[in-house]
Amino acid sequence: MFFLNTPAGMALLVVAMILAFFSQIKMKSTYQKYSNMRVKSGRTGADVAREILRQAGLTDVRVEPIAGTLTDHYDPRSRTVRLSQGVYGVSSVAALGVAAHETGHALQHQENYGPLALRSAILPLAGFGSNAAFPLFIAGLLFNNVIFMDLGILLFSGAVLFQIVTLPVEFNASTRAVDSLSAGGYVTREEEGPVKDMLRAAGYTYLAATAVALANLLRLILLRGSRRD
Repeated sequence: MFFLNTPAGMALLVVAMILAFFSQIKMKSTYQKYSNMRVKSGRTGADVAREILRQAGLTDVRVEPIAGTLTDHYDPRSRTVRLSQGVYGVSSVAALGVAAHETGHALQHQENYGPLALRSAILPLAGFGSNAAFPLFIAGLLFNNVIFMDLGILLFSGAVLFQIVTLPVEFNASTRAVDSLSAGGYVTREEEGPVKDMLRAAGYTYLAATAVALANLLRLILLRGSRRD
């Protein structure tokens, strides 16, 4: 591959990808562990999501089931919290943690939380940049066109910025989730620790994804630096 002549960048990328791999394993194993731990309140993920939304006055935000595992998300366009099969109708520590986390994004939307607003604003650029950056950069390498390389780096920087902005959005949603579950009495003090553990494992996956994106950006910059204008 053409990146093999940037050993420093390759080394960082390999380390980042290893971290990403193990963070995904940690997340899945932690989610599975706490999916088997039933909460004493008997509330399901959908119950908790709807009650938190109602208490916040968000009666126009829907809660719907969605197929798949760990496909849970909040859609700000349709104002919908979508919960996966293992969360929607399940009364487990994992289900309540995930449901409260996604509901936290709805609360962020209601408050016009700055990082969430910024992430939504740069989403189109990030999506385009992640798709177009490498083809442009490769074209620049093949034709020795530094303008294409610089444009590729610029576009990929937008994708990296999106990853960085995602971190406070996700960490804040997890903090809101723990607070909502505790304040509402949906989990006991003994169950609060496992909720934090699961959400912390999810946070590691976002950190690892950001590390991979930064390592890729550095590889591009190092390779660009080896070419003269």
